[in-house]
Amino acid sequence: MLFALVALDAPNSVERRLAIRPEHLKYLESLGDKLVLAGPFLDDKDQGVGSIVVIEAASLDEARATFGRDPYARENLFDQVTIKPWRLGINKTK
Repeated sequence: MLFALVALDAPNSVERRLAIRPEHLKYLESLGDKLVLAGPFLDDKDQGVGSIVVIEAASLDEARATFGRDPYARENLFDQVTIKPWRLGINKTK
C-alpha cells in the first residue's frame, strides 16, 4: 500500500533544511524500491518550505516509522505533518 507524507517546515527554516538535506537525500536513497516519489514544496524564491514523500509500506504504522527515521523528521524540521494512505490515480510525468 502507498502512503504519503505531506509536511510543512517550521517558519524560517530554509537554512536548517539546506544543512540537513544531504543526510535526508541519503536516507531517501536507502529506501530503495519502497520510495515512490519525493520532492519539496517551494516558496516564491524557489526555496524548499515543505515536503511530499510517497512510500510503499505494509501498514500505516510502518509508514510512520519509516517517515520518522528521515533526518528532516528527526531534526524536527517540520511544523505540520500529515501521513495518509494514498492511491496513484493519474500519472502523466513520463
